[in-house]
Amino acid sequence: MITTTGLTKVYRSGGREVTALDGVDLHVREGEVYGVIGQSGAGKSTLIRCLNLLERPTSGTVTVAGQDLTALGGGGQRANAALRAARSHIGMVFQHFNLLSSRTVQDNVELPLEILKVPRRDRARKALELLDLVGLADKAKAYPGQLSGGQKQRVGIARALAGDPKVLLSDEATSALDPETTRSILTLLRDLNQQLGLTVVLITHEMDVVKTICDSAALMKGGRIVEQGTVAELLATPGSELARELFPVGGESLAEGRTVVDVTFHGDAATRPVISELARTYNVDVSILGAAMDTLGGKQVGRMRIELPGRFEENVVPIGFLREQGLQVDVVDGAADDAPTTTPLQKEGAQ
Repeated sequence: MITTTGLTKVYRSGGREVTALDGVDLHVREGEVYGVIGQSGAGKSTLIRCLNLLERPTSGTVTVAGQDLTALGGGGQRANAALRAARSHIGMVFQHFNLLSSRTVQDNVELPLEILKVPRRDRARKALELLDLVGLADKAKAYPGQLSGGQKQRVGIARALAGDPKVLLSDEATSALDPETTRSILTLLRDLNQQLGLTVVLITHEMDVVKTICDSAALMKGGRIVEQGTVAELLATPGSELARELFPVGGESLAEGRTVVDVTFHGDAATRPVISELARTYNVDVSILGAAMDTLGGKQVGRMRIELPGRFEENVVPIGFLREQGLQVDVVDGAADDAPTTTPLQKEGAQ
């Protein structure tokens, strides 16, 4: 549904150049919820504004629903009209709502339809349908100043849906909201994704957002995507930084001559007593140094850091047993120079 190739954005000011995007290759499949995560300054917001050409890339291409947007908007009135038509199928939800305080809730939702010159009666009908969809049917005549933050964001979502978009872009849409309201907005976005078949791209710096609703995710640093894939793929990838951040585990061995491994559980393995089976089968004392479990996509997933007595070479068989059970096992400390310890994995521009 969305593909970027070699996407670059360079800002020039006062003789200086700042590279906000540095050769970004992104692939978002139709109908999925895709999270782009990173710290401030990583290039996330620039990326999302390039996806609908609110920011024109310095180089590279943006293709949405098979249409190359970067080929539009640069060659006169007809090209600009084509870009506006393409944008009408891409909804945008903003962090700070961007509602017009002088307009009622219904009028705010109708605004994109006014721009598209939709007749008044049709605009009103569509706006009321959308307000009902986001749970605000009783707030049509209210003004933004009379709404809570969560209600304002629901209005913003309804407005973004006015043009019947195929794609919904969300730029830090929950970062200004409290945790409970954030959960309700994320649930709404997931429901809309499923009910309307929307492809949703979320920009966020919160791992909980990715854990709650994302099918796939990408990690951005310094204007580049350093890792991306489905959440299930990331959890199964040795050394995945995103997997470590999604399910962090702590704990260090205080004893010498021990082997410390990180074990990732997902699928059927997450519900089986694998660690206790390991201890019984090999008569080995297993120490749990840290663990994190959660539900992702309706399935239990998690990570655990365990300690096994002895050096790595003494634990090859127990570690092999864990892998045979369908678990991802990364050796953190094998107490030996030749132990295969985990190193960070970078999949720059992976598709």
